[in-house]
Amino acid sequence: MTWRKVLLPVLTILFSATALTGCFHYSFSGASIPPNVHTIYIPFFPDKSNSGISNLSDELNKALINRFVNQSRLHLASNKSNADIVIDGVIQSYSNQTFSIGGNQQVSSNRVQITVQATYQYSSDEKPLWTKTFSDFGDYDPNTDPIQGEKAAALDAIDKIARKMFNDSIGKW
Repeated sequence: MTWRKVLLPVLTILFSATALTGCFHYSFSGASIPPNVHTIYIPFFPDKSNSGISNLSDELNKALINRFVNQSRLHLASNKSNADIVIDGVIQSYSNQTFSIGGNQQVSSNRVQITVQATYQYSSDEKPLWTKTFSDFGDYDPNTDPIQGEKAAALDAIDKIARKMFNDSIGKW
């Protein structure tokens, strides 16, 4: 076997790997963001769910900022006109219902379900990349501190929704 027969396949593989890695941007968070995108604007999502939880909009906003700013290289814009991307929406519905009943016919688990309508759009585009409805839940034991349990379940649902929104957004890049 000559050195050409050995060296040629090795060089071909190295060249291909080098060429391919130049086509992709990778970050440790898994977020691949186009090089011209630097900022995101995340306004407060109005809460039209009649949930009774006063800070649901604030919690969703914090969860989205955590995902988009702390887990990517994006910076938070203070207004829509300074942003490359805008993610906007509304908290549509909130429910808190019995999920399971124990052997003694007592409620053993409640489920908080939250639905959010959201739009994801480049500021320079007329049409959004997507407009979607996101829904998720959190469970809690109503027999152990039901007020704090419901709040924790709502935060769990909000965090899951923010994760879905982030994943759907970065999947478009």
